[in-house]
Parts: sequence; structure tokens; C-alpha cells
Amino acid sequence: MKPAISIIVPIYNMEAYLARCLDSLMKQTLNNIEIIAVNDGSTDNSLGILEKYAAKDSRIKIINQPNSGVSAARNKGIQKAEGKFIGFVDPDDWVDRNMYESLLAQAMENNAEVVMCSYLREFGTHSKAKVFDVPERVIYIGDEVNEKVVRRLIGPLKEEVRNPELLDAWGTVWSKLYRADLVKTNGVLFTDLQIIGTNEDSLFNIQVLYHANSFVFINEPYYHYWRVNAASVTSGYKPNLMEQWLNLYRLIEQFLEEKKLQEPYYTALNNRKCMNIMGLGLNTISQNHHSSALIKIKKLKAIVNHDQMKRSFQELELSSFPIVWRTFYFCAKIRSAIGLYFLLNGMDGFRKLIR
Repeated sequence: MKPAISIIVPIYNMEAYLARCLDSLMKQTLNNIEIIAVNDGSTDNSLGILEKYAAKDSRIKIINQPNSGVSAARNKGIQKAEGKFIGFVDPDDWVDRNMYESLLAQAMENNAEVVMCSYLREFGTHSKAKVFDVPERVIYIGDEVNEKVVRRLIGPLKEEVRNPELLDAWGTVWSKLYRADLVKTNGVLFTDLQIIGTNEDSLFNIQVLYHANSFVFINEPYYHYWRVNAASVTSGYKPNLMEQWLNLYRLIEQFLEEKKLQEPYYTALNNRKCMNIMGLGLNTISQNHHSSALIKIKKLKAIVNHDQMKRSFQELELSSFPIVWRTFYFCAKIRSAIGLYFLLNGMDGFRKLIR
């Protein structure tokens, strides 16, 4: 019997966390699953741990490949998946015992092609729920999927800009269950991070959900997102992030043109570009960026004076932002690199205090 769900886990040097992740998957209340563990050229004991678990549970299927990155590992998992639905779990995270049974039940009850839940951010000493200001359950059908979800994945509009920290909260793939034929029939794959830097999840979801006719959001935090791992792809200084994000924007623009999407989608993308100045700025001032304050300010100046960023900020409407964020984005709009530098340093410290 084919599995109901294929759960794809891309693994690279995760020996410290892998057992916790696998334990949570093996204990799922839904038994009819396969766990596709893609060992992406790990040099630690990750493969040994996988082999130990696979010997105990035949649902674990190991795929070995040379180190090619998380996108290639997930793509290999999609290729090998036999389930009617596909889920993704990162190896340093874990899930509630009833996550996949609950998501599958919603998919079957509502004939949904994609089901999403909320999640908890785990910081070692405490947990913090990602707050989605929506009802307990939201269902989108037909054109609503594009208008309410795809557009939001591309970028925020109007009052949505009030919370820049929620920019990609809807874009994660590990919080979702996808009908396998929706992904495979449309040939959607993950883009290499060497090309786009980050946000491969959001780009994947934009491309998948464009073809979906039904989407369900369940406001229950079944997924546990581990924020302590210093080796995570979301940590550290990325020297080419600006160029990579320009590639990301270009791919999204090509998608909008190909699908003949209307002006609100372009406005949403423009807002994404502007709001991403926070990510670019935090990357620039990162402690892992071993340069002087002067060099970092010069790099910030180059970012805000880039032609595409200048054009985007000319179109950015600041009135919907709360005063603190309005001040921050106003500095970017007037291209004040020094102002951004001090605000970013304060913001980085503030984020560490509140997390």
C-alpha cells in the first residue's frame, strides 16, 4: 500500500538534532507515512544515525547524494516520493505527534490541495508562537488562493506592512502539506540557494499555490522551529545576499509576467524589496561580518543607492507603518546609511531581548 504522506527531510551534518526530529516523525499518530531522509553529503555521524533508525523502522528511506544544498536534497525527495501528499521537515526541527494526521484530515474533509498550520519558534529556554491574525480555520477556494495567498507570498499590501517580521511567515514549506500531484504535475522544484540566497520556500510556494484551487490554514502550532542552531542556513554573514536577492526578485517578476498577473502583485513585490532592506541591513552589520563600522556603513550606502532599491523606495507608501518602522524605512527612503546603521544595531539588540 502506498503511503498517505511522504515526509522529506534534507540532512547535512545534523547529528546533534537528528534523533529528536526522527523520533517525532516515527511517533506520528498517522502510521501510513514514509520518511524520505536525504543525506546531502554529511561528513559527521548523520548517516550512521539514519541507518540506525532505518534498521528499526522500514518507513525511513535513506537517499545518499554528494553535498548539493538543501534545495537539491528536497528536489530529490520530491522525485522519490510515493505518497499522495508531501510534507517537509527540517532535521533540526520537530513536530507534534498529531501534526500529519490533523493536516491530512483537513485536506480530506475540505478536498484541499494545500493545508498549512502555524508554528512555535523554539529558543532552547522558551518557546514563542508565531501569531497569525486570522480565525481558527481559513479556507480559500478558486481565485481566492491567488488573491489571498499567492499575492501575500509575493509581498504585503496596505496594512499588512505593519508587521515586517511576518513578511515570510506564510512562506515556509515545513508548515504545509501538499497534494503530490499538484507539485509533480506542474514540475515545481526548489531553486538553488547559491542563486537566490534565501527564500527558496516562498518562491516554491508562489509557484505551487498559483496552480492550487483550494487552500486551508489551521491556526494550530503543530510545528516546532528550532532557532538555536548556529549552523542554520538562515544564520551567518552572506556576502552575496544583495545580488542573490536581486536574482530572486527577477525570478518573481518573470513569474508575474508569464502568468499575466495584475498591478497589485507588482506593488506587493515592490513592498517586499523595500521591506527586505531590514534583512540586507542585518546581514551587513552581522557580527559574523568581520569589518569595521565604516566599511559596514559604506556597504549599507551601496545598498540604498542601488538603482532598483531607489526606484522601489520612491514608490513605497509609509503611512501604514507604525512609527518605529516608519522611521526605519524613512531612513532607507532618504538613503541615510548612518541612520540605518544605528537603527539596525538597536534593532538587532532589541530582537535578542524579546525573542
